[in-house]
Amino acid sequence: MSRSTPIPETVTLHVPFRILKRGGRKEMQVPEGATQPRRTDNTLVKALARAFRWKRMLESGEFATIAELAEREGIAPSYMTRVLRLTLLAPDIVEAILDGKQGSEVTLGRVLEPFPVEWERQVQHFGSI
Repeated sequence: MSRSTPIPETVTLHVPFRILKRGGRKEMQVPEGATQPRRTDNTLVKALARAFRWKRMLESGEFATIAELAEREGIAPSYMTRVLRLTLLAPDIVEAILDGKQGSEVTLGRVLEPFPVEWERQVQHFGSI
């Protein structure tokens, strides 16, 4: 086999993207319209796991109040209350977060802010799920 055209030693590939800092970590943002692999947001998953664990501990009677549980966990009761609110998220939203299919606008900071209790309004509030 012979080659008629020489193969270059190097190939230059231009890939447009930006680096964003989110919560102390760097994230690559690709241009609009480019497909991006889904990644599970471990911070959100951990917060959901904590919320449901704490809810179970309160419902079982292991702890009588949020303040008592917060003291045991070594965190502020106000933070625990905000995290516990995640147990009110619509099942579709929880599933999307666990599968890494939530929109980029669904971040821990955003879900810890007050959101509608009605599931239909939550989907509208958080955008694409």
